[in-house]
Amino acid sequence: MSVLEIRDLHVSVETEAGSTPILNGVNLTIRTGETHAIMGPNGSGKSTLAYTIAGHPKYTVTGGAITLDGEDVLAMTVDQRARAGLFLAMQYPVEIPGVTVTNFLRTAKTAIDGHAPAVRTWLKDIKTSMKNLRMDPAFAQRNVNEGFSGGEKKRHEILQLELLKPKVAILDETDSGLDVDALKIVSEGVNRAKAETNLGVLLITHYTRILRYIHPDFVHVLVKGRVAEEGGPELAQRLEEEGYDRFLEGEAESAVESAIELADSAEA
Repeated sequence: MSVLEIRDLHVSVETEAGSTPILNGVNLTIRTGETHAIMGPNGSGKSTLAYTIAGHPKYTVTGGAITLDGEDVLAMTVDQRARAGLFLAMQYPVEIPGVTVTNFLRTAKTAIDGHAPAVRTWLKDIKTSMKNLRMDPAFAQRNVNEGFSGGEKKRHEILQLELLKPKVAILDETDSGLDVDALKIVSEGVNRAKAETNLGVLLITHYTRILRYIHPDFVHVLVKGRVAEEGGPELAQRLEEEGYDRFLEGEAESAVESAIELADSAEA
């Protein structure tokens, strides 16, 4: 069993105003076979968590730890994290001009496994996965994400997931910009990958619609860089009905109370 552990994680990012804290003590454990949904309002730190795990240089870890099967993830380079079994499906996949989908996938598979896959078997696997994701076979010879629609880019992310077989998949708003049909196809791809390899899934989303197809075992609500509440699938349904107002109202009340305390201290 593989385990991704996040302990008391603090992360900041440089802005025009200086170093700004984004994550303020996140704790999370994802085990093989588990699906965890991270939900929360805009600006709560959801994508920051995803990119920090993956090793994006924009984010600075100022405290805490991330380990995968006991190994220090924060000490790894980005490519070492991928080889160790971490996978990130980005909210906004980038284009890679001059590199075909086929070459990209084979290069990535070779780097992860330490040896090149057998050509005949590999091409068969690509063709099967593309068929399951309803991707035009011609896309295999196109440059990575170049000229792809939003839905096609997301399908390509799941194609990578199916073929590279990571231990833990981090899906950053994979449902963003997808119509109903594309959402079902992408969700089926995630479920298929999980069924085949029993991977752990960290699914980041604003909405519950993707959770109708990818059923979470655990739901975590991230607010102001902290896990404000945790529960099972029923928590997602509650968020669908109530929204995030009760969390944001609590933050506003705390801010007002702090301001009053400061004013009282100043007068004293």
